[in-house]
Amino acid sequence: MPTKTRNTERREDALSRERIVDAAVEMLDATGESGLTFRALSARLRTGPGAIYWHVANKDELLIAAADAVLTPALAADAADDTPEDTIRALALGVFDAIDAHPWIGSELSRAPSPPAILRIFERIGRQVRALGVPFAAQFTAASAVLNYILGVGGQNAAQARAVDPGTDRDEFLGNVAAAWAGLDPDDFPFTRTVAGQLREHDDRVEFLNGVDLILAGISRLRPDA
Repeated sequence: MPTKTRNTERREDALSRERIVDAAVEMLDATGESGLTFRALSARLRTGPGAIYWHVANKDELLIAAADAVLTPALAADAADDTPEDTIRALALGVFDAIDAHPWIGSELSRAPSPPAILRIFERIGRQVRALGVPFAAQFTAASAVLNYILGVGGQNAAQARAVDPGTDRDEFLGNVAAAWAGLDPDDFPFTRTVAGQLREHDDRVEFLNGVDLILAGISRLRPDA
């Protein structure tokens, strides 16, 4: 009898919602959304689909839970002595890094209606925008601009990463693209040609944060005392 109880406990632990979501994240990282099926997940967890359905109603719910799981660290970071600008930067970089590590999140966060993770990110940004003293009439626009920038750049970065063959040397790849830019027609692409060298040397995270700072600089001008 005691042995049977211990076996039941192990089965319940193996089929906990947390373990199911962790396995789903691993599968999404490896094969993307198309590779995540309840049959494949069942095989990975060595159980039947019915046992998974006990914890997760459907694939949409599982995808939402998986996105929440990988974005939780970015949303949890909160230092009491940080300025609103610092908090937005930390949140933005956390989400950017999460999308970079888990490219499938980019498309998942663009679902309609907005998934819970998006609402929590938007709420966090909005509170900081309010703390910056932005007038109420401009708060929605300001918070939306920050959110759309984070998701847009993060999603584009992830899409580009998926388009490149695994194992591709980043410096070599950027060098080839920069050379192509430098060889463009000078009449049609005068600006693009001149920044080709910056493309070759740029750091994605640094450029991303520079963009956040540009938006924050614009938001600061919305304050009545600016």
